[in-house]
Amino acid sequence: MGPSSLDTPLVYLKGVGPHRAELLKKELGIQTYGDLLAYYPFRYIDRTRFYKIAETTADLPYVQILVRLKSFELVGEGRKKRLLAQAIDDTGEIELVWFQGISWVQKHLVLNQVYVIFGKVNFFNAKAQMAHPEIELYQKNALSRGNLKLQPVYSTTEKLKQHALDAKGIQKLTANVLDSCLQEVKNLLPEYVIQQYKLVPRAQALYQIHFPSNAEDLRVAQNTLKYEELFQIQFRMLRAKLIRTQKFKGHVFDKVGDKFNRFYHELLPFPLTNAQKRVVKEIRTDTQRGSQMNRLVQGDVGSGKTVVALMTMLLAVDNGFQACLMAPTEILATQHYLSLKALLRDDFVSIALLTGSTKKRERTKIAAMLESGELSILIGTHALIEDSVQFKNLGLAVIDEQHRFGVEQRAKLWRKNFIPPHVLVMTATPIPRTLAMTLYGDLDVSVIDELPAGRKPIETLHLFESQRLRMFGFMKREIAKGRQVYMVYPLIQESAKLDLKNLLDGVETMRHEFPLPKYQISIVHGQLKADEKEFEMQRFVKGQTHIMVATTVIEVGVNVPNASVMVIENAERFGLSQLHQLRGRVGRGAEQSYCILMSGDKLSKDGRTRLETMVKSSDGFEIAEIDLQLRGPGNIEGKEQSGVMELKLADLAMDQHILAEARKTVIKIFEEDPQLEKPEHQCLKILLLKSDTGITLNKIS
Repeated sequence: MGPSSLDTPLVYLKGVGPHRAELLKKELGIQTYGDLLAYYPFRYIDRTRFYKIAETTADLPYVQILVRLKSFELVGEGRKKRLLAQAIDDTGEIELVWFQGISWVQKHLVLNQVYVIFGKVNFFNAKAQMAHPEIELYQKNALSRGNLKLQPVYSTTEKLKQHALDAKGIQKLTANVLDSCLQEVKNLLPEYVIQQYKLVPRAQALYQIHFPSNAEDLRVAQNTLKYEELFQIQFRMLRAKLIRTQKFKGHVFDKVGDKFNRFYHELLPFPLTNAQKRVVKEIRTDTQRGSQMNRLVQGDVGSGKTVVALMTMLLAVDNGFQACLMAPTEILATQHYLSLKALLRDDFVSIALLTGSTKKRERTKIAAMLESGELSILIGTHALIEDSVQFKNLGLAVIDEQHRFGVEQRAKLWRKNFIPPHVLVMTATPIPRTLAMTLYGDLDVSVIDELPAGRKPIETLHLFESQRLRMFGFMKREIAKGRQVYMVYPLIQESAKLDLKNLLDGVETMRHEFPLPKYQISIVHGQLKADEKEFEMQRFVKGQTHIMVATTVIEVGVNVPNASVMVIENAERFGLSQLHQLRGRVGRGAEQSYCILMSGDKLSKDGRTRLETMVKSSDGFEIAEIDLQLRGPGNIEGKEQSGVMELKLADLAMDQHILAEARKTVIKIFEEDPQLEKPEHQCLKILLLKSDTGITLNKIS
């Protein structure tokens, strides 16, 4: 397959040149003809309608007006320098103003010429004004592409506008690319898929998205390109999964032995929920196949993921393997260790904890027991992946809250055995189904969507600033019952100083309301050293303080059964998923727990929706879906780990049905033709050349 014109650097395109090419690369990341074709308009405007100056109002969106240029002059000095122009039509006068790119604009203005100006009209002292308008000479019979009612508008930047690369300029360059190489655009999808989903050929879709003939053609073009985008992500992920299962053999856990059975029948303190049973069964099936397991278990806070992980570890031990559990922080690793020890008898299975603060003597002992195979289960932090930690036969790695670990760190766990261990990833962050398919498309996903019997739902209240005294009274009543309270302030990096001030002001108020020695307060914020933070956290965990005031998000998974109240200050500044995570810090004991959302009296529409959602729902998955619709997918798992960031057109909240269909098609293709040997699948081989085949780091868990 020879090189395509679409890979030609933009510098060679008519109307670009080295300087503009460099600017487009820097400002928009556009480097080739193909990149420019994939830079889609963000909206379309009706260019058939010309407004009169007298018709314009401040409420109108962008409009175009036909005007004659009456005068222009430079005004002001230095930074205040601007270019002012006066233009007229038969109904009135409008002022045009430029603060940047002045010399270029001035050079091209000609008095008494008729121009088409396009932009947003504002009014200053009752006079119409347009800042930084797009401006071009009016040519009565100018050739316009596509449908004038649907002219494309592209995002641009002030720097680009200074070099005539406003939306109009980008439109002209796109037209040049379409003229020179549209015939070279090949279909990415097999012909039968295009037919089945009523899509159009790729070349047609690209032309119509930039210069649509009508609204229906635009809709079909957008659908085609969305389907292609989502298809490509699923294709890459499922291909990686296929290669992994073919290439990487997995340990076979073929027997359910004594440890698993004794734990299940004698030690399990409560019956498993149906959801837990289903997930254990899915893991059992995976570990008998002879290929390496990569499974994500997601479940709400308190749904019993740890018990599922423990039963999987016992399965590994029964089959002669070792297991490890890696948690992102020392406090979490310690907590996992203590809760597993509490579930098991002392002599039941050998289990140890390894963190940064494990003493050297203890480390040496653990290392020796690991290498001899005497130690069956190791719990720890990043310390587990140090080169000095050598397992005799690691069969299972459990990773808690995996997005808190870098890709490299997880890859090191793979190299701890000649045959890579099975990987079980746990997360308490509920992820909407569509996002899970995109972020973790190459993992098998299990969901624990049921809480153990007897858990009381957390009661959530929303109080305004004016109800603060009611909140203080409530806290005092709970503390009098022997309970503890979390109080969390938002921490948003841009305003870290401001937020810290909020926290410290809050602490002052708290000390006034909750005076010593009757009340003890722990304070944790980002400016504290790690050991100071740890000390304050531990005081709270041990019940030595009544209230923990914090700016940092309280550790995922920190378990203080006695804490029954979570107060979230400025709750409107948190995302929904974050609010749900914070709420999950309470409700871990048998007592009724509460979450109080404090907000200012004025709320935005989204802020109100978020707080109302929290009050009415405790279902993490429902909350995550609403969050996705409010915020969009964002950078939920970090750019390097997801295909989400590559989406130019598709929207995971709105296009869930397209994603599901695309995934279904890809699965079917790999089931029927895993090597893509059929003639109709040859176009997919081009996709393969573009994607990364083999195991790359981001494919690991």
